[in-house]
Amino acid sequence: MDLIWTALALVLVFEGILPLVAPRLWRRVFTEMFGLRDGQLRFFGLLCVACGALMFWLLG
Repeated sequence: MDLIWTALALVLVFEGILPLVAPRLWRRVFTEMFGLRDGQLRFFGLLCVACGALMFWLLG
């Protein structure tokens, strides 16, 4: 269970870096995401899940 909390903490750290360092860029990227179709967002989500699972498998 500690591993899950550690992983969640790292996700929050990485998710917070861009708004902290470049809030204007983060806002622009976030706004442009609204223009993507559902299929494009799902594909991006699939890539994120696949990369995360691959990293977990390689590190585990």
